[in-house]
Amino acid sequence: MPTIITHAVVPLIVGAALGRRCISARLLIAGAVLAALPDLDVVSFKLGIAYTDTWGHRGASHSILFALAISCLVSLFHKSLQTSPGRCIGFLFLAALSHPLLDACTDGGLGVALFWPFSDLRWFMPFTPIEVSPIGLTRFLSQRGWAVMQSELYWVWLPTLGLAAAILAGRGLWPAKRS
Repeated sequence: MPTIITHAVVPLIVGAALGRRCISARLLIAGAVLAALPDLDVVSFKLGIAYTDTWGHRGASHSILFALAISCLVSLFHKSLQTSPGRCIGFLFLAALSHPLLDACTDGGLGVALFWPFSDLRWFMPFTPIEVSPIGLTRFLSQRGWAVMQSELYWVWLPTLGLAAAILAGRGLWPAKRS
């Protein structure tokens, strides 16, 4: 899995590039929280739930259905998030869905149950360049953790910043190259 930091950064960067008129600050924060939320399933290890179980790590909480359900639930508070219901569901769904899609691009673990409840099969993307993050703070604060952060900077942060630059250019906010 990418780090919880990187999961949150994706909607933060994209939402900020879209601008406050499109994505309110509250909606932006909600998107960051929903993007990181599926990794709360690591609690399953402490509860004796096996990694491979439906409610184990990268199981049901990493599915398209979970992303849609949590987005719809949070969208009930769209007024508090200072946005419309449709924009709320749309942004939060993409933010939540970014989590399992990024996890499916890592080089470790057992894949993600993207299509749960229709299938318990764990999936990886055909291209898995992101180094899987160690679970636990002590393991993360090591040479391995630094290698993971470098991998995430290269494979997630830079492309996301590129997308943000394209969004800003499309909005006419990125300085045009003068000839």
